[in-house]
Amino acid sequence: MLSHIFVSVQDFDRALKFYTGLMSLLGNELRFSEPDRPWAGWHSVGASRPFFVICKPYNGEPHDPGNGQMVAFLARERADVAAAHTYAVDHGGTSEGLPGLRPEYHPNYYGAYFRDTEGNKLCVACHESEGPHA
Repeated sequence: MLSHIFVSVQDFDRALKFYTGLMSLLGNELRFSEPDRPWAGWHSVGASRPFFVICKPYNGEPHDPGNGQMVAFLARERADVAAAHTYAVDHGGTSEGLPGLRPEYHPNYYGAYFRDTEGNKLCVACHESEGPHA
């Protein structure tokens, strides 16, 4: 369904550092990074699409995070959700919802919410029952 998702950032170097660690933690691969352009993108291991891209706004205007917009990343295990939330908060992000079950979505929805260093709202969610999954 999706080809790619772009998220704008103002401080590309700070955002690149933040997302490099977050994407690594979630098992996503760097597809490209061109700091002088500036943009960088990641995708799931072994896949080419969809991919997630950070970049400065194309029109050159200042970055402004959208109200009501969020990107949600898939985690293989619930422990990865908690680790991603901890990583985000420890590396300049802010919490928007601690890791935990959200049964109002479905019985196994385990998610955490946070904002990146630029104010963009993100989620990391696992849809599996508790325990390790491949």
